Amino acid sequence: MPQPLHVLRFGTDGVRGVANTELTPEFALSLGRAAARVLGGSAFVVGRDTRRSGPLLSAAFCAGLMSEGVDVIDLGIVPTPGVAWVSAHLGVPAAMISASHNPYADNGIKLFSAGGRKLPDAVEESIESLLADGLGGHGPNGDGRNDRGDDRNGGDLNVGGLNVGTSRTAATDLAGGYVNALAASIEGRSLNGLKVVVDCANGAASVIGPAVLTRLGATVIATHDHPNGTNINDGCGSTHPSSLQAAVVAAGADAGLAFDGDADRVLAVDHTGALVDGDQLLAMNAIDLRSRGRLTHDTVVVTVMSNLGFKRAMASAGIDVVVTRVGDRYVLDAMGAGGFILGGEQSGHVIFADHATTGDGLLTGIATLDTIVRTGRPLHDHAALVTRYPQVLRSVRGVDRSRLDGAQRLWAEVAVVEAEFGEDGRVNVRPSGTEPVVRVMVEAPTAAQAEAACARLCEVVGRELG
Repeated sequence: MPQPLHVLRFGTDGVRGVANTELTPEFALSLGRAAARVLGGSAFVVGRDTRRSGPLLSAAFCAGLMSEGVDVIDLGIVPTPGVAWVSAHLGVPAAMISASHNPYADNGIKLFSAGGRKLPDAVEESIESLLADGLGGHGPNGDGRNDRGDDRNGGDLNVGGLNVGTSRTAATDLAGGYVNALAASIEGRSLNGLKVVVDCANGAASVIGPAVLTRLGATVIATHDHPNGTNINDGCGSTHPSSLQAAVVAAGADAGLAFDGDADRVLAVDHTGALVDGDQLLAMNAIDLRSRGRLTHDTVVVTVMSNLGFKRAMASAGIDVVVTRVGDRYVLDAMGAGGFILGGEQSGHVIFADHATTGDGLLTGIATLDTIVRTGRPLHDHAALVTRYPQVLRSVRGVDRSRLDGAQRLWAEVAVVEAEFGEDGRVNVRPSGTEPVVRVMVEAPTAAQAEAACARLCEVVGRELG
């Protein structure tokens, strides 16, 4: 009988770990097998970012798929939203080998169902259950048969001969189709006259990003666009935007865009060098869409991390806000349930549901630049629509996240802080979905108040959960 495998659990965005120690090729192979059984289909799209461990883990994951009789369409290096676009275009499941904004030594595997959508919790639990069971005994339907209705890869049955899956490098028209869709998103308009600095984070957007913006007419200065396997997110990209801020000012550019390693998020910089975060990007695009009668139900979807200033700006603009837990898939769920077309996260994951099935940094950047051109107003003016409350976010390490819900003394202290701030502040304490930490976020009228309250709550978290 197969032996149970140590299972990395799904977080808010796939599974992640240190490559080849936590996220091993053995686990990637098993995850490929489990994904093939649960998600079904005869083919699977796979892409990766620029990490050194990408080829290793991609090869292992693809081997797992092929051992279950599934053919692999290998996109190579491509942004995560490009993988999702091809998945939707072909109607097959997909995987992205990436740890997003994490350092190069980490890696991860994000899964998409046929149609390019993130997996629901129940489907992830089915995959985890198969892995914990050592992939033996029964298929996902409990009878050794997979979702395709055959039994070539159910239970312990082996796939051999002509039933073994194959792998092929994707034709250029697949990635090209994604680029064409990005360009078409602004409906024949151009970005002529704009000078833009683009920080590619030495990641998956290093080629596609500058190319599509240049194609649309912008004058592009590309930075951090020479990945070597170990420099992804290293002092650059959306998590380290300071060099972009300096570059925009030095070049006299109209704006800057900073992607993360897999380009599913973006932050912007205005002509003064000021950072424009995801809340501000969401706000300006929501207001623009509403002004053109395109914001369905006059509603935008965000997570609990969105700034209080964002919510007040939306109220002033007559736009309703739906709030979800952290994770762009929960934003997507709420968007689908309500028929909303715009949502996202403060971190820069922005979802335009009429163009994409997931957050897309390139799409968001193009939409933002298009708004600047159409309105004739600089990014600085659009960003000023949101007056951000000082926000402090800290991570408390070395604590037991599983005890958070029952930490009564902690929640009592949270209630005290919230009562002190009233409507002029906010507190959010949650377990991270991607790291073994507890996040403490505080917003307050002043930075000093936010810092003091956050330090106070972090101390309680450490004492109660340590």
